[in-house]
Amino acid sequence: MSEDKICVGALSGSYGVHGEVRLKSFCADPQAIADYGPLSSEDGKSQYVLTLTGSIPNGFTAEVEGIKTKEQADALKGIRLYAPRSVLPALPDDEYYHADLIGLTVLDTGGAVLGTVKFVQNHGAGDLLEVMRTGGGETVLVPFTMEVVPTVDLASGRVIIDPPEGLF
Repeated sequence: MSEDKICVGALSGSYGVHGEVRLKSFCADPQAIADYGPLSSEDGKSQYVLTLTGSIPNGFTAEVEGIKTKEQADALKGIRLYAPRSVLPALPDDEYYHADLIGLTVLDTGGAVLGTVKFVQNHGAGDLLEVMRTGGGETVLVPFTMEVVPTVDLASGRVIIDPPEGLF
């Protein structure tokens, strides 16, 4: 995956019988996904021009240029949509694109290496850093809050955490 692209959404199957798709937006302003197009697949080989047509629980309905049938729309299920970083808004100092956090080294406040950020999850109650422990074992989910993660240093490729007692 190229570092100049950010995943902004995913197609989750057809909606109706006339080629509309279900669209899940990962944008802070969910409707903004339509402003970043055309969007591409992860490998960049396919381009998607979207027009939002409605809202549904957990997303939108949309038309994709060139898609006219339910079968064509169903074939797009699971495709993650990427936008060039250059068209996305600049972020304030305390906000980050999830893609920028993955792979960062995780240290505790004493400087001990705890692992690396494997993934950023959000199940509705806030972001969680999934940390792959140094030396292996099960991953640890760390709340991505200012209290637990006081420092994110993208330039140095690290985050410093103050984990709750017993988390590691």
